Amino acid sequence: MPNQATISVRQLLHQQWLLPNRFIHYLRSRHQIEFNHQYRYMNENVYPGDKVTMHFYGDEFRTAQSNYRKTIHPQLKVLYENRDLLVVNKPAGQKTHPNQPLETGTLMNDVAGYLAGKSDAAYMVHRIDQATSGALIVAKNPVVVPVLDRLIATNQIHREYLAVVNGEIPNGTGCFDWPIGKDPDDPRKRKVSGLGAQPAVTFYQTLGVADGQSLVKLRLATGRTHQIRVHLAYSGHPIVGDPLYGNEPASHMLLHGRSQRLVIPFKGSLKQIFAPIPAYFPNALVKYDQKELQGGY
Repeated sequence: MPNQATISVRQLLHQQWLLPNRFIHYLRSRHQIEFNHQYRYMNENVYPGDKVTMHFYGDEFRTAQSNYRKTIHPQLKVLYENRDLLVVNKPAGQKTHPNQPLETGTLMNDVAGYLAGKSDAAYMVHRIDQATSGALIVAKNPVVVPVLDRLIATNQIHREYLAVVNGEIPNGTGCFDWPIGKDPDDPRKRKVSGLGAQPAVTFYQTLGVADGQSLVKLRLATGRTHQIRVHLAYSGHPIVGDPLYGNEPASHMLLHGRSQRLVIPFKGSLKQIFAPIPAYFPNALVKYDQKELQGGY
């Protein structure tokens, strides 16, 4: 930690590293944290160059074990990896996680297979719809899961999506802020102002228009089920190929988690990770994404 500011152990753990209180309780009460191989009290200071070691025994975690069945030969597309996490590119059509104990074929099964034989394991942090492709974070140990949860909840970590929609959204930029609840007529679906509706905010920017369709960049300020799909459909511009909320059949739903703004846990540095756009997105619109990346807007 050569660039570490001089702060107390408690400030390091709670404010800088965002560890939950239950972790800090065990680290303190059991002396499970060492600085240069010696325990240091919570009100003592941390100094640049200190080597920090935390010991965990399992009972500190709500989910101590990862029990996903391992894919034998996983075809996993890893976009980024460090000691604590992976960012992977989930293909459209693959479920994020199993719904049954013995289920296989999901992304989490693939990550478990990828990590097989290592000291790491697969822990789910967040999910995306089966029909959606794109960047997804997976934790490699249970220590980092609540840290990532907190970074996502405070919108420090977030994804940007690309969608191809029918028509042209009149205002090039803005936000949808319609509340979303359950659809009383279809248990699979969500609905604006549906049952138990909760606030939902989606920011959007139209990048380009071609052949009666638009390429739209989107970012979620809240995380409701099917939020982007519901908001776009309610706006009158459903996602092309959306099997639930669209009006045109297609081989794929054209919604993709294009980039992941990642805060590296325990370091605080920022990293922007991009997931390649699937080949089935229309070339006439993909060029607008490339133009934006090159600073054309």
